[in-house]
Amino acid sequence: MSWFESFVLGLVQGLTEFLPISSSAHLRLTAAFAGWHDPGAAFTAITQIGTEAAVLIYFRKDIARIVSAWFRSLTNSAMRSDHDAQMGWLVIIGSLPIGVLGLAFKDQIEGPFRDLRLIATTLIVLGIVLGVADRLAARDETGGKHRAIKERKSLRELGVKDGLIFGFCQAMALVPGVSRSGATISGGLLMGYTREAAARYSFLLAIPAVLASGVFELKDAGEGHVSWGPTIFATLIAFAVGYAVIAWFMKFITTKSFMPFVIYRVALGILLFVLIGAGVLSPHAGESAG
Repeated sequence: MSWFESFVLGLVQGLTEFLPISSSAHLRLTAAFAGWHDPGAAFTAITQIGTEAAVLIYFRKDIARIVSAWFRSLTNSAMRSDHDAQMGWLVIIGSLPIGVLGLAFKDQIEGPFRDLRLIATTLIVLGIVLGVADRLAARDETGGKHRAIKERKSLRELGVKDGLIFGFCQAMALVPGVSRSGATISGGLLMGYTREAAARYSFLLAIPAVLASGVFELKDAGEGHVSWGPTIFATLIAFAVGYAVIAWFMKFITTKSFMPFVIYRVALGILLFVLIGAGVLSPHAGESAG
Protein backbone atom coordinates (compact mmCIF):
# COMPACT_ATOMS: atom_id res chain seq x y z
CA MET A 1 0.00 0.00 0.00
CA SER A 2 1.33 3.43 -0.96
CA TRP A 3 1.23 6.49 1.29
CA PHE A 4 -1.32 8.06 -1.07
CA GLU A 5 -3.60 5.03 -0.74
CA SER A 6 -3.30 5.13 3.04
CA PHE A 7 -4.17 8.86 3.06
CA VAL A 8 -7.28 8.32 0.92
CA LEU A 9 -8.44 5.29 2.90
CA GLY A 10 -7.83 7.07 6.21
CA LEU A 11 -9.88 10.00 4.92
CA VAL A 12 -12.68 7.65 3.85
CA GLN A 13 -12.61 5.89 7.23
CA GLY A 14 -12.87 9.17 9.12
CA LEU A 15 -15.66 10.50 6.90
CA THR A 16 -17.83 7.39 6.98
CA GLU A 17 -17.30 5.71 10.39
CA PHE A 18 -19.93 7.75 12.23
CA LEU A 19 -22.36 8.28 9.39
CA PRO A 20 -24.97 5.51 8.81
CA ILE A 21 -23.42 4.49 5.46
CA SER A 22 -20.81 1.87 6.50
CA SER A 23 -17.11 2.70 6.71
CA SER A 24 -16.03 -0.90 5.99
CA ALA A 25 -18.07 -0.92 2.78
CA HIS A 26 -16.60 2.39 1.65
CA LEU A 27 -13.04 1.26 2.34
CA ARG A 28 -13.75 -1.85 0.29
CA LEU A 29 -15.44 0.11 -2.50
CA THR A 30 -12.76 2.81 -2.64
CA ALA A 31 -10.11 0.16 -3.22
CA ALA A 32 -12.27 -1.64 -5.80
CA PHE A 33 -13.10 1.50 -7.82
CA ALA A 34 -9.49 2.75 -7.70
CA GLY A 35 -8.13 -0.62 -8.78
CA TRP A 36 -6.24 -1.05 -5.51
CA HIS A 37 -6.02 -4.20 -3.42
CA ASP A 38 -8.70 -4.72 -0.76
CA PRO A 39 -7.13 -3.18 2.39
CA GLY A 40 -8.55 -6.09 4.38
CA ALA A 41 -10.34 -6.53 7.70
CA ALA A 42 -7.17 -5.99 9.76
CA PHE A 43 -6.50 -2.58 8.18
CA THR A 44 -10.15 -1.60 8.69
CA ALA A 45 -10.16 -2.66 12.35
CA ILE A 46 -6.92 -0.84 13.16
CA THR A 47 -7.90 2.43 11.44
CA GLN A 48 -11.13 2.31 13.42
CA ILE A 49 -8.98 2.76 16.54
CA GLY A 50 -8.30 6.24 15.21
CA THR A 51 -11.97 7.09 14.89
CA GLU A 52 -12.73 5.61 18.30
CA ALA A 53 -9.99 7.80 19.79
CA ALA A 54 -12.02 10.70 18.40
CA VAL A 55 -15.08 9.34 20.26
CA LEU A 56 -13.07 9.11 23.49
CA ILE A 57 -12.06 12.75 23.23
CA TYR A 58 -15.42 14.11 22.04
CA PHE A 59 -17.38 12.27 24.76
CA ARG A 60 -14.56 12.47 27.33
CA LYS A 61 -16.75 14.06 30.04
CA ASP A 62 -19.52 11.48 29.61
CA ILE A 63 -17.03 8.62 29.52
CA ALA A 64 -15.11 9.84 32.59
CA ARG A 65 -18.36 10.19 34.52
CA ILE A 66 -19.61 6.74 33.49
CA VAL A 67 -16.31 4.97 34.22
CA SER A 68 -15.95 6.69 37.61
CA ALA A 69 -19.51 5.85 38.65
CA TRP A 70 -19.17 2.26 37.42
CA PHE A 71 -15.99 1.60 39.43
CA ARG A 72 -17.51 3.16 42.55
CA SER A 73 -20.61 1.00 42.15
CA LEU A 74 -18.46 -2.13 42.49
CA THR A 75 -17.84 -1.40 46.17
CA ASN A 76 -20.66 1.02 46.99
CA SER A 77 -24.11 -0.54 46.70
CA ALA A 78 -25.79 2.87 46.88
CA MET A 79 -24.10 3.80 43.59
CA ARG A 80 -25.68 0.90 41.72
CA SER A 81 -28.87 2.86 41.14
CA ASP A 82 -26.91 5.78 39.67
CA HIS A 83 -27.66 6.32 35.97
CA ASP A 84 -23.99 6.62 34.98
CA ALA A 85 -23.05 3.43 36.83
CA GLN A 86 -25.90 1.61 35.10
CA MET A 87 -24.74 2.98 31.75
CA GLY A 88 -21.35 1.39 32.40
CA TRP A 89 -22.98 -2.02 32.84
CA LEU A 90 -25.25 -1.48 29.82
CA VAL A 91 -22.28 -0.70 27.59
CA ILE A 92 -20.60 -3.92 28.76
CA ILE A 93 -23.78 -5.97 28.25
CA GLY A 94 -24.44 -4.41 24.85
CA SER A 95 -20.89 -5.25 23.74
CA LEU A 96 -21.27 -9.00 24.34
CA PRO A 97 -23.11 -9.91 21.09
CA ILE A 98 -20.51 -8.40 18.74
CA GLY A 99 -17.67 -9.94 20.75
CA VAL A 100 -19.13 -13.45 20.58
CA LEU A 101 -20.29 -13.25 16.96
CA GLY A 102 -17.11 -11.52 15.83
CA LEU A 103 -15.00 -14.42 17.04
CA ALA A 104 -17.46 -17.03 15.75
CA PHE A 105 -17.58 -15.58 12.21
CA LYS A 106 -14.03 -14.22 11.93
CA ASP A 107 -13.22 -16.25 8.80
CA GLN A 108 -16.42 -15.18 7.03
CA ILE A 109 -15.87 -11.52 7.95
CA GLU A 110 -12.41 -11.58 6.41
CA GLY A 111 -13.53 -13.57 3.35
CA PRO A 112 -17.03 -14.16 1.87
CA PHE A 113 -18.62 -11.19 3.67
CA ARG A 114 -16.45 -8.82 1.59
CA ASP A 115 -18.17 -9.83 -1.67
CA LEU A 116 -19.43 -6.64 -3.36
CA ARG A 117 -22.82 -8.22 -4.12
CA LEU A 118 -23.41 -8.78 -0.42
CA ILE A 119 -22.27 -5.23 0.31
CA ALA A 120 -24.71 -3.88 -2.29
CA THR A 121 -27.54 -5.89 -0.72
CA THR A 122 -26.82 -4.72 2.83
CA LEU A 123 -26.51 -1.11 1.69
CA ILE A 124 -30.02 -1.25 0.20
CA VAL A 125 -31.73 -3.34 2.88
CA LEU A 126 -30.36 -1.44 5.86
CA GLY A 127 -31.00 1.82 4.03
CA ILE A 128 -34.69 0.92 3.81
CA VAL A 129 -34.75 -0.13 7.48
CA LEU A 130 -33.16 3.19 8.49
CA GLY A 131 -35.70 5.06 6.36
CA VAL A 132 -38.65 3.30 8.01
CA ALA A 133 -37.20 3.86 11.49
CA ASP A 134 -36.56 7.53 10.76
CA ARG A 135 -40.09 8.00 9.41
CA LEU A 136 -41.58 6.50 12.58
CA ALA A 137 -39.43 8.80 14.71
CA ALA A 138 -40.51 11.85 12.70
CA ARG A 139 -44.18 10.86 13.03
CA ASP A 140 -43.85 10.63 16.82
CA GLU A 141 -42.02 13.96 17.04
CA THR A 142 -44.35 15.98 14.81
CA GLY A 143 -47.67 14.18 15.30
CA GLY A 144 -50.16 14.77 12.52
CA LYS A 145 -53.69 15.65 11.64
CA HIS A 146 -55.12 12.80 13.69
CA ARG A 147 -52.13 12.03 15.90
CA ALA A 148 -50.75 13.64 19.02
CA ILE A 149 -47.03 14.15 19.49
CA LYS A 150 -45.55 11.08 21.19
CA GLU A 151 -42.64 11.51 23.57
CA ARG A 152 -39.67 9.29 22.69
CA LYS A 153 -37.38 7.56 25.17
CA SER A 154 -34.11 8.96 26.53
CA LEU A 155 -31.08 6.98 27.66
CA ARG A 156 -32.36 7.18 31.25
CA GLU A 157 -35.02 4.67 30.21
CA LEU A 158 -32.48 2.22 28.75
CA GLY A 159 -32.54 -1.21 30.40
CA VAL A 160 -30.84 -4.57 29.96
CA LYS A 161 -33.30 -5.83 27.35
CA ASP A 162 -32.94 -2.75 25.14
CA GLY A 163 -29.18 -2.73 25.73
CA LEU A 164 -28.91 -6.26 24.37
CA ILE A 165 -31.09 -5.39 21.37
CA PHE A 166 -28.79 -2.45 20.66
CA GLY A 167 -25.88 -4.88 20.99
CA PHE A 168 -27.29 -7.35 18.46
CA CYS A 169 -27.98 -4.47 16.07
CA GLN A 170 -24.34 -3.42 16.42
CA ALA A 171 -23.22 -6.99 15.73
CA MET A 172 -24.93 -6.82 12.33
CA ALA A 173 -22.18 -4.37 11.34
CA LEU A 174 -19.75 -7.29 11.18
CA VAL A 175 -21.05 -7.59 7.62
CA PRO A 176 -19.58 -4.79 5.44
CA GLY A 177 -22.31 -2.51 4.17
CA VAL A 178 -24.49 -2.66 7.26
CA SER A 179 -22.92 0.27 9.21
CA ARG A 180 -22.38 0.14 12.95
CA SER A 181 -24.06 3.50 13.57
CA GLY A 182 -26.77 2.82 10.99
CA ALA A 183 -27.77 -0.50 12.54
CA THR A 184 -27.70 0.64 16.17
CA ILE A 185 -29.43 3.95 15.44
CA SER A 186 -32.11 2.14 13.42
CA GLY A 187 -32.62 -0.29 16.29
CA GLY A 188 -32.86 2.56 18.77
CA LEU A 189 -35.38 4.47 16.67
CA LEU A 190 -37.52 1.35 16.21
CA MET A 191 -37.47 0.85 20.00
CA GLY A 192 -38.76 4.37 20.49
CA TYR A 193 -35.60 6.30 21.42
CA THR A 194 -34.85 9.82 20.23
CA ARG A 195 -32.34 10.29 17.42
CA GLU A 196 -29.82 11.87 19.80
CA ALA A 197 -30.19 9.12 22.42
CA ALA A 198 -29.81 6.36 19.83
CA ALA A 199 -26.74 8.02 18.30
CA ARG A 200 -25.09 8.74 21.66
CA TYR A 201 -25.49 5.16 22.90
CA SER A 202 -24.34 3.88 19.50
CA PHE A 203 -21.07 5.81 19.83
CA LEU A 204 -20.52 4.74 23.46
CA LEU A 205 -21.34 1.11 22.66
CA ALA A 206 -18.81 1.05 19.83
CA ILE A 207 -15.85 1.97 22.06
CA PRO A 208 -15.07 -1.43 23.69
CA ALA A 209 -15.96 -3.41 20.56
CA VAL A 210 -13.85 -1.36 18.16
CA LEU A 211 -10.86 -1.01 20.47
CA ALA A 212 -10.88 -4.75 21.23
CA SER A 213 -11.18 -5.58 17.52
CA GLY A 214 -8.34 -3.23 16.62
CA VAL A 215 -6.03 -4.64 19.28
CA PHE A 216 -6.94 -8.19 18.24
CA GLU A 217 -6.03 -7.42 14.62
CA LEU A 218 -2.69 -5.77 15.47
CA LYS A 219 -0.95 -9.09 14.98
CA ASP A 220 -2.04 -9.13 11.32
CA ALA A 221 -0.95 -5.57 10.53
CA GLY A 222 2.03 -5.50 8.20
CA GLU A 223 1.12 -8.79 6.55
CA GLY A 224 0.50 -8.95 2.80
CA HIS A 225 0.57 -5.61 0.96
CA VAL A 226 -0.32 -3.39 3.96
CA SER A 227 2.65 -2.29 6.09
CA TRP A 228 2.76 -0.66 9.51
CA GLY A 229 3.72 2.84 8.32
CA PRO A 230 0.75 3.45 6.00
CA THR A 231 -1.60 1.81 8.51
CA ILE A 232 -0.56 4.19 11.30
CA PHE A 233 -0.74 7.16 8.92
CA ALA A 234 -4.27 6.20 7.85
CA THR A 235 -5.27 5.81 11.51
CA LEU A 236 -4.09 9.34 12.34
CA ILE A 237 -5.98 10.77 9.35
CA ALA A 238 -9.10 8.87 10.41
CA PHE A 239 -8.82 10.32 13.92
CA ALA A 240 -8.61 13.94 12.78
CA VAL A 241 -11.40 13.68 10.21
CA GLY A 242 -13.56 11.50 12.47
CA TYR A 243 -13.56 14.07 15.27
CA ALA A 244 -14.86 16.76 12.92
CA VAL A 245 -17.56 14.41 11.60
CA ILE A 246 -18.79 13.53 15.11
CA ALA A 247 -19.18 17.22 16.01
CA TRP A 248 -21.12 17.86 12.79
CA PHE A 249 -23.26 14.71 13.01
CA MET A 250 -24.42 15.27 16.61
CA LYS A 251 -25.65 18.74 15.61
CA PHE A 252 -27.18 17.49 12.36
CA ILE A 253 -29.42 14.85 13.95
CA THR A 254 -31.04 17.28 16.38
CA THR A 255 -32.89 19.03 13.55
CA LYS A 256 -32.55 16.87 10.42
CA SER A 257 -33.76 13.45 9.33
CA PHE A 258 -31.64 10.53 8.13
CA MET A 259 -33.32 10.53 4.71
CA PRO A 260 -30.26 11.86 2.80
CA PHE A 261 -28.29 8.86 4.07
CA VAL A 262 -31.13 6.50 3.18
CA ILE A 263 -31.22 7.78 -0.42
CA TYR A 264 -27.44 7.59 -0.69
CA ARG A 265 -27.29 3.99 0.61
CA VAL A 266 -30.01 2.74 -1.74
CA ALA A 267 -28.58 4.58 -4.75
CA LEU A 268 -25.06 3.28 -4.09
CA GLY A 269 -26.34 -0.28 -3.67
CA ILE A 270 -28.26 -0.12 -6.95
CA LEU A 271 -25.25 1.38 -8.73
CA LEU A 272 -23.08 -1.49 -7.50
CA PHE A 273 -25.53 -4.08 -8.81
CA VAL A 274 -25.67 -2.30 -12.19
CA LEU A 275 -21.88 -2.12 -12.48
CA ILE A 276 -21.46 -5.75 -11.44
CA GLY A 277 -24.26 -6.90 -13.75
CA ALA A 278 -22.74 -4.98 -16.67
CA GLY A 279 -19.36 -6.59 -16.02
CA VAL A 280 -17.73 -3.22 -15.30
CA LEU A 281 -16.88 -4.25 -11.74
CA SER A 282 -16.05 -7.70 -10.43
CA PRO A 283 -17.76 -8.70 -7.17
CA HIS A 284 -14.32 -9.84 -6.00
CA ALA A 285 -12.39 -6.80 -7.23
CA GLY A 286 -9.12 -6.45 -5.35
CA GLU A 287 -9.45 -9.70 -3.43
CA SER A 288 -6.47 -11.26 -5.17
CA ALA A 289 -4.24 -9.06 -3.10
CA GLY A 290 -1.88 -10.64 -0.69
